[in-house]
Amino acid sequence: MNLKDTIRTIPDYPKPGIMFRDVTTLLGQPRAFRKAVDELVQPYSGSGIHKVAGIEARGFILGGAAAHQLSAGFVPLRKKGKLPYKTITESYTLEYGVDEMEMHEDAIQPGDKVLLVDDLIATGGTAEAAIKLLRRAGAEIVAAAFVIDLPDLKGADRIRNMNCEVQALMAFEGH
Repeated sequence: MNLKDTIRTIPDYPKPGIMFRDVTTLLGQPRAFRKAVDELVQPYSGSGIHKVAGIEARGFILGGAAAHQLSAGFVPLRKKGKLPYKTITESYTLEYGVDEMEMHEDAIQPGDKVLLVDDLIATGGTAEAAIKLLRRAGAEIVAAAFVIDLPDLKGADRIRNMNCEVQALMAFEGH
């Protein structure tokens, strides 16, 4: 099975010129979903990962499954105002403004080995904020793992420049 064939491409979404890579079609196919999660966690199996951190929202789906496979805990990284307990926050810049990401202040213990998971890396701004947030809490980021990389947007390079390993199961050219 070629996982790339399970990704739906939607032209001109959310704006003209963008080729949106939709992972929900992969998630909806049991064999593809299982293969993607297996491939995401395989390099880190047996490496003593304590927590998997998933970026809202598709990162929750993939990250929860990865945490299960690794017998690790799961940490949701959410948009500001969505978590019920005391949080720590990281601001980051988007093409249209500034956003904030939060996690519970007690979600990570200093020294926890963490795998960051999301569906796609484009410019890398959200992943960069997630890594800063996790490191501020004392996490040791083992790697950032994605199903899709859009290499033309250089997000994976941005994360590597933070001394963080990056893994992606596939790449699509363009935006």
